[in-house]
Amino acid sequence: MTKKKSSVFQDFVAPIAVLAAICLVMSAALAFTNSVTAPIIEETERATAEAARIAILPEADAFELLEVDGLPECITAVYRATNGAGYVFMITHNGYGGKNTLSMICGMTADGIIVGTDVLSHSETAGIGTKVLDESFSGQFVGKDAALEGVDTITGATISSSNYIDAIENCFVAYDLVKEAGE
Repeated sequence: MTKKKSSVFQDFVAPIAVLAAICLVMSAALAFTNSVTAPIIEETERATAEAARIAILPEADAFELLEVDGLPECITAVYRATNGAGYVFMITHNGYGGKNTLSMICGMTADGIIVGTDVLSHSETAGIGTKVLDESFSGQFVGKDAALEGVDTITGATISSSNYIDAIENCFVAYDLVKEAGE
């Protein structure tokens, strides 16, 4: 048996060069795929968000994003209906599942009366915490003003429902800021 003479190039440089070439080709393929799919994903997300805003404030014809300073941390965006029908608040709040695990939307009339609330995504406990998704809970907010008189938490899901109520209370803080700014 003859022993093969080893070389630094064959043992180290060639495998590294092959791996680098594979990485370069794969990175280029991923970049190309991203450049093709990113605009499609953005448009889909925009259309889904617009549909959610229209669903929560059906009297609106279209929406414009408002830039307001000092919004509560959980209010991620505020939209005004271009026809003056009201406002839509996008919310990311703490849930039972942890920090920023409750994504919600709240629609209000121009006079500060809730016309609808909805959970867009969540990490609440199945069966208990998900009771905040039930119409029997979310429906109690419709027609309420900042006092939220008559709104109750859910027995057994107190943390989830309290977080939901806190998120809606923050919408009224944002509403007051929007009104003060003359938006």
